[in-house]
Amino acid sequence: MKRVAIAILNWNGKNWLEKFLPSVVQHSDLANIYIIDNASTDGSVVFLKTNYPQIKIVENEQNYGFAGGYNMGLAQINAEIYCLLNSDVEVQENWISPILTLLDKQPEVAAVQPKILSYNQPEYFEFAGAAGGLIDNLGYPYCRGRVFENIEKDKGQYDDEAEIFWASGCALFIRSKDFWQQQGFDARFFAHQEEIDLCWRLINAGRKIYYTHQSVVYHVGGATLTKESPQKTYLNFRNNLSMLMKNMPFPKLIPVIFLRLCLDGLAGIYLWRKNGFNHLWAVVRAHFGFYNQAINTWKLRQTQQKRIFYQNTFIIFKHFLK
Repeated sequence: MKRVAIAILNWNGKNWLEKFLPSVVQHSDLANIYIIDNASTDGSVVFLKTNYPQIKIVENEQNYGFAGGYNMGLAQINAEIYCLLNSDVEVQENWISPILTLLDKQPEVAAVQPKILSYNQPEYFEFAGAAGGLIDNLGYPYCRGRVFENIEKDKGQYDDEAEIFWASGCALFIRSKDFWQQQGFDARFFAHQEEIDLCWRLINAGRKIYYTHQSVVYHVGGATLTKESPQKTYLNFRNNLSMLMKNMPFPKLIPVIFLRLCLDGLAGIYLWRKNGFNHLWAVVRAHFGFYNQAINTWKLRQTQQKRIFYQNTFIIFKHFLK
């Protein structure tokens, strides 16, 4: 039995499967490949059964989103290590071996992310993960190689193995025992930042998250929800606040939440001017969505936040002031 199960979540992504699945099949001899389908209506399942009969398909009854879809699908997959891979990712030869080497060498590591470069501009990092995720003192996620919308060129500056705060869900290797000890993703998130929440819970449980440059993938990004989507804005703002309430130590939580609510208001005005009123309204809806979930979110807090691994910085102020 192979140690790794590559699980690609699909929802009406037949075009992406046609384009990128061949590279996954060609370069993934060390893994079994699964497609978790979120009740697609575009003929994805028929395409897979016709052209890739060797690939196992897990069919969900409805679209449970990224978080719920993976929870439902992975529950039916038996493997030591899961690789959660977006359907719009191109992989290279020998992309799995460095991950396994790192996991074998460091049993305290729960999850690993490869270097994620842009498929359309391969000399640049890709927005969703770049060279590993970090988080600042106010709970704003960013990456080595990407701060907000500013993306760095890959000049070898992150050619290392490094401990990070969160690993991108677009190419996430995670030990199955760690995934299920944390009860998987928070399905209420539906999509966006659920992997950051999971990594934060793992860190609070004493586990580590790592990045390695020795594995490289190329990601298109925005395959399901584009950056211009108000729904993406809604999910990002709502889920980020819920993530803070679940995982941030209590003495720090109250002032941070208060300040974030104020800064979100400013962000909403900025998005209104940049992308239209629907994005401001999405931020407002996100706050009400956060309040609506607050009691249940509080109940999901772990008994203690054992370990803090913030970057000692306020990235939003440094970024916009500079």
